[in-house]
Amino acid sequence: MTHSARPMIPEPYLTQLLFANPRLAPLWAILRIYVGYEWLTAGWAKVTNPAGVWVGEKAGTAVTGFLKGALAKTTGEHPDVPGWYAWFVQHVALPNATLFSYAVAYGEVLVGIALILGLFTGLAAFFGGFMNASYLLAGTLSTNPLLFILATWLVLGWRVAGYWGLDRWVLPRLGVSLPVGRAGGGGRLKST
Repeated sequence: MTHSARPMIPEPYLTQLLFANPRLAPLWAILRIYVGYEWLTAGWAKVTNPAGVWVGEKAGTAVTGFLKGALAKTTGEHPDVPGWYAWFVQHVALPNATLFSYAVAYGEVLVGIALILGLFTGLAAFFGGFMNASYLLAGTLSTNPLLFILATWLVLGWRVAGYWGLDRWVLPRLGVSLPVGRAGGGGRLKST
């Protein structure tokens, strides 16, 4: 049995430049580290909160207050929180507030560390964006729209976003091809 070649869709120059060219790795590193710092500081404040309302003896207290505030935003002609998300908050998140409290606090720290180190950048950015989307669905703006946009860009640019980070060494050991620079030409994907 022979394997036929899979058809490939060529990548346009602009997307190749933005998302696959290691010459832009410094720009992606700045973006990645900024988003990582935002996540790390937010999560660290929760983990080390002296009142223990996120992690500790009163874990779940802060999440419960946040979620009840989200439920209050489900009324009116144009509610801030969609009905299906309100159902999730009421029937899944609130009964498990302590679990969600730990998941949020440590999730933010882990996403922040991974992004700062450039380790599993695309995956970390995806989970960061997922948390941003959750906060947005709960009717909270703050920095969430900006961080969601930046996380989306990091997911798109994962190949070079972690190139100036641990991804450059870890991902190839896991069988993932990363871009390699060539003199005079743009970055090309290394074939495996």
